[in-house]
Amino acid sequence: MTIHPTAIIDPRAKVDVSCEVGPYCVIGGGVELGEGCRLESHVAIEGPTRIGGHNHFFPFCSIGMAPQDLSYGGEATRLEIGDHNQIREFVTIHRGTVKGGGLTRVGSHSLIMAYAHIAHDCELQDHVLMANAATLAGHVIVQEYATIGAFSAVHQFCRVGTHAYIGGGTIVTRDTMPFSKTVAERGTRAYGVNAIGLERRGFSKERIRKLHHAYRVLLASKLNTTQALGKLREEADRGEDVDLLIRFIEDSQRGVVK
Repeated sequence: MTIHPTAIIDPRAKVDVSCEVGPYCVIGGGVELGEGCRLESHVAIEGPTRIGGHNHFFPFCSIGMAPQDLSYGGEATRLEIGDHNQIREFVTIHRGTVKGGGLTRVGSHSLIMAYAHIAHDCELQDHVLMANAATLAGHVIVQEYATIGAFSAVHQFCRVGTHAYIGGGTIVTRDTMPFSKTVAERGTRAYGVNAIGLERRGFSKERIRKLHHAYRVLLASKLNTTQALGKLREEADRGEDVDLLIRFIEDSQRGVVK
């Protein structure tokens, strides 16, 4: 283990011998750091927090602090982080609250850019990208391969669907549909399929074609949402991606951005 002499590590913390802890870092009791984690200078981690392997924390990020919730009374809620994440400068990730299940969870292989905020009781799945100053209020679910642009904010209890792209400066108050592009050029609207992102993820032209068709039915036809979903369900060759999109919309509690 490489620990800078100015770092402070609580004796109750569990830090793998392969970790690197830089100058002026503070690791509190109840923190578990997996193998190969690297902390640059001035990183603060409090617990209970369990962190997997090969995560890279950059200066001045604050991880596992108490939630910013007036109902929080010092309960031992938790934060869990997976493997191979990059947590950049000044990022804040808070533990959960009792009323929200007591757990904030971040998956693996994600890039959380500078000044981003992940509030209490959020769940990030794998391969998420949050750009600079992107902000998640409490209880937000972000599904795998989603991108949240710089200076965007997602309202409490919203969901961001898989492979969704949220453009910079967008305020999201309803669920963001899977595979969609949502931006705030003239109010927050969905603008069809995130085709470039899907191509980069290896989606075939046929899969993307079916999604383009589904979004034309949802966004460009004169059908309301219920009618559009009914039409899509009638199409025998719609494919698994469209089925996922239909289920996401039907399960929404806040409605979706259209």
